[in-house]
Amino acid sequence: MADDNAVTIYTNSAITDTNKKKNSFTIKVGLAQVLRGGAIVEVTSPDQAKIAESAGACCVIVTEVVESGISRMPDPCLVKEIKRVVSIPVMAKVRVGHFVEAQILEAVEVDYIDESEVLAVADENHFVNKHNFRVPFVCGCRDLGEALRRVREGAAMIRTQGDLYKSGDIVATVGNVRKVMGDIRVLSNMDDDEVFAFSKKIGAPYDIVAQTKQMGRLPVVHFAAGGIVTPADAALMMQLGCDGVFVGPEVFSFADPYKKVRAIVQAVRNYSDPRVLVEVSSGFNEAMSRFNLNESSVEQFDSSSTY
Repeated sequence: MADDNAVTIYTNSAITDTNKKKNSFTIKVGLAQVLRGGAIVEVTSPDQAKIAESAGACCVIVTEVVESGISRMPDPCLVKEIKRVVSIPVMAKVRVGHFVEAQILEAVEVDYIDESEVLAVADENHFVNKHNFRVPFVCGCRDLGEALRRVREGAAMIRTQGDLYKSGDIVATVGNVRKVMGDIRVLSNMDDDEVFAFSKKIGAPYDIVAQTKQMGRLPVVHFAAGGIVTPADAALMMQLGCDGVFVGPEVFSFADPYKKVRAIVQAVRNYSDPRVLVEVSSGFNEAMSRFNLNESSVEQFDSSSTY
């Protein structure tokens, strides 16, 4: 969770920096920690970026609207324009494995790069070697093994990803966050001898698995993304143990996007205070109707399930 002692920067040699001309991994993890306890808002224009900043977002992530076809990194001109109008950090997405897109975004001085599986995949077999870059990287995961493999590659922040279709459905995000947190709890209760077998089972490097066991959490900042469109959604992610949330561009479809983003920011900051959550959750029911799922699209629970 986002309490002061939750995240510890690497203090051992689990990852060795081989390129001294680049920022060390420890520095990049420290830069990512600046975003803890905040909401990162996805924007497609400078106007949206200014709204997000004024509403209290800790960072904006720049994407471009693509009606059909391949999604790629945003136009560098758009990134530069947004950097000119806001003072908060600016993040931008690249396709998985597309290290040239990452080089371009680093050259325009983005603050963070998201190697995003939400975009089209450029390389099905390789991720970007993030140790070759000065800028901190964010990577997505659906389970603990995937998260720790991305950390080995140099990810300074992990984004547990759920819904990819901007439907407002949070069920996949909740499931994936619970899976990551559950595996960490199992790992924390293992004997040291069992960690070798566990690291092999999840396909993650032993040294980072051992550090995760010692810390009782992911060794880098951990956000949640996908389907988070209400203050209650954001508070749920925080209470499940995340350090912050990504908020999709759906929030800008509301009549008052400033109010919506502000409410989510306040929910992240006050996730354990029900009185604040009541206040920031009020007045959105009518606007939320467009995100309600049709009954036919909801998977029915097995009638034999017990609670």
